[in-house]
Amino acid sequence: MNNCVEIVVLVEGQTERIFVQKILSPYFVNKKIFLTPILLSKPGEKGGDVKFSRAQNDIGRHLKQRKDTWITLMVDYYGIENEWPGFEKSKQQSTHTKKAEIINQGTMEQIQKLFPNQNVTHRFIPYVSMHEIEALYFSDPVCLANKLNIKESKIISILAECGEPESINGNNETAPSKRLEKLFHRFQKTSTGIAIAEAIGITTMRKECPLFNTWLEKIETLGKYRNK
Repeated sequence: MNNCVEIVVLVEGQTERIFVQKILSPYFVNKKIFLTPILLSKPGEKGGDVKFSRAQNDIGRHLKQRKDTWITLMVDYYGIENEWPGFEKSKQQSTHTKKAEIINQGTMEQIQKLFPNQNVTHRFIPYVSMHEIEALYFSDPVCLANKLNIKESKIISILAECGEPESINGNNETAPSKRLEKLFHRFQKTSTGIAIAEAIGITTMRKECPLFNTWLEKIETLGKYRNK
């Protein structure tokens, strides 16, 4: 596939895996960019409890397996732990954009140190979202409200409180998925959530979620490396 870009997307859980498979992959296929979601692996650990040691092992393994693939990481800030590079410094920041900048930069710098011979700057794109993937679904209040069969005003109220989808806060009671579960008691991340994502579409999410959009822009730029 020398005319294509192949990207391994290391994800923290099943929701992210399905999101990449059903939402992102079809979006990029016409650009000849092919995404393969792979769950981060370590015995006894699951999504939502992501240690950097778990991530770095998988990143390194995939960087070394094939020199003609790219690697990106898709985890959320809500699920990572204190030993993550840049985490402590990021916690001191007041804005979600600054937190994202610091945590992604820290991730990149550490991977560069750990794997200096794998062309990390060129082949690796870190993405730590703020905070859960479900935050993206607040990009379209009308669609979200219709899918949950609730009043749009309830979605607007959350956005008014938090400012924008990617700044919806992430503690145990107010994380995006927790808010959706309260609004619709039958909400399931891997079914209801993905159906909502399909209905909203990537274009709207990109418009309303700058951090998510920046990540996808970086993926799109890899298209210039075809045939090289």
